[in-house]
Amino acid sequence: MIRIPLRAVALGAILTGGAPAVAAEPASVVQTYADIAEAAYSDSHASARALQAAVDALVADPSPQALEAAKAAWLAARVPYQQTEAFRFGNAIVDDWEGKVNAWPLDEGLIDYVDGAYGGPSDANPYAAVNVIANPTFTLSGENVDATMIDAALLTEVLHEADGVEANVATGYHAIEFLLWGQDLNGHGPGAGARPWTDYAQGDACTGGNCDRRGQYLTAATDLLVSDLAWMADQWDEDGEARVTLAEDPAAGVIAIFTGMGSLSYGEQAGERMRLGLMLNDPEEEHDCFADNTHNSHFYDGLGIRNVYLGRYVRIDGTVVEGPSPAELVAVKDARVDADLRAALDRTVLKLGEIKTAAEAGFRYDMMLERGNAAGEALVMGGVDALIAQTREIERAVAALDLTPIAFEGSDSLDDPSAVFQ
Repeated sequence: MIRIPLRAVALGAILTGGAPAVAAEPASVVQTYADIAEAAYSDSHASARALQAAVDALVADPSPQALEAAKAAWLAARVPYQQTEAFRFGNAIVDDWEGKVNAWPLDEGLIDYVDGAYGGPSDANPYAAVNVIANPTFTLSGENVDATMIDAALLTEVLHEADGVEANVATGYHAIEFLLWGQDLNGHGPGAGARPWTDYAQGDACTGGNCDRRGQYLTAATDLLVSDLAWMADQWDEDGEARVTLAEDPAAGVIAIFTGMGSLSYGEQAGERMRLGLMLNDPEEEHDCFADNTHNSHFYDGLGIRNVYLGRYVRIDGTVVEGPSPAELVAVKDARVDADLRAALDRTVLKLGEIKTAAEAGFRYDMMLERGNAAGEALVMGGVDALIAQTREIERAVAALDLTPIAFEGSDSLDDPSAVFQ
């Protein structure tokens, strides 16, 4: 593992270079992969701790400035975390855990007050409007729940995925996002949620009611995020279960690497996170919908896939963690396949970067999803098409390495579009 000081990386400076000159062994490639995972999850933990400090300051002394500081810390925390998502799918320890920290979408009425148009309980989710912040007691699965104190146990053992409904998301980044921004009621118009800072004020200044309980929930959810990320970072350290498992069978580790790359690239990002929202023309399908940050989530997901293939990750302190890479394994077998995959990864980052640039210039992602918006559809589909093409190149790399055929995650939006509307 090599750590190289690096001050800043601009969008135009992150395109890949030429093919590697030195061959690598699977064991060393898996080691680099684990090194990058440890660094990225450690960065995620560090940025979550910064978020925790900002949340504590907001709850202790609410003000417009404190709320904005907490929002800024949340946005910063998403940058390293989204780059870890390429470690899902191929590693059961990550995929089994991920729902605690990044589950989405969520029925926000489970947590707090919502607009009247939101609706109430449904057959799909009878707890969609429980509003635990406003209700210190409620009934769940026929049992009375004492929610007088909103703490980690209530969130994890009672509320999260209550009754097996995945939309009952009570923990993680998106629960915190909702508590900081509130609902985004702009539809296809620009703008994020507009929760007032007074939702955390005390006494007569409190808006939304139950400001003390809202602070309890925000604090508990943020503390959980910090502890969950610390746990995952530990799984990738020298004696961590995730690292040790891969080291025991490097060949299986290489399969895990490509499984994560292909599944995130195809079914998860191209399908569920991008193509599906465009098909439904639904701004609620944005990944970071409350904060209006979806353009960044998509971009850093794409960057994370490329990090894994190149064996190179830029840390939040500006240093680089890098070493023997999957690219080197592929290049030895077929230099053309490696070059084509590198080019496809570059094109994906470029296309996702175009979405990011447009959104930051005012053409927000929810605007892109509006029916009939040709420019928005072109931007989103540019990313989708690049991710699909990238996946095909990942499949070629798998074949070049003569790996066991890998079944990447799929999506009805790509594989059976008619099923989306049934």
